[in-house]
Amino acid sequence: KMDKEMLVLVNFKEGKMETFMGWMQSEEGMGVRKSVAYPEKTIGAMKPDKTGMLFKVTVHNEAGMKEFVSGNNPTAKAIYAECIESAQLWEMSETSL
Repeated sequence: KMDKEMLVLVNFKEGKMETFMGWMQSEEGMGVRKSVAYPEKTIGAMKPDKTGMLFKVTVHNEAGMKEFVSGNNPTAKAIYAECIESAQLWEMSETSL
């Protein structure tokens, strides 16, 4: 099965960016991330108003990624409910130049 490049946009509940980003770096958060993608290949960018993050992710488990981003991963469910206002997921395809 091929790896897939995806984009994730998360919008944080007010004041919850640090809480969520801290969890993403924790042992628990890294475990969830590694189960769906390659954290070392992930590129993150903050929205200019700091209300959300955009991530470019190299995914090896698409079903798991969809579960995670939709807030239904059993391990991530609580932190998602606390911190995430909304999340969207896109598939990416490279365009030749």
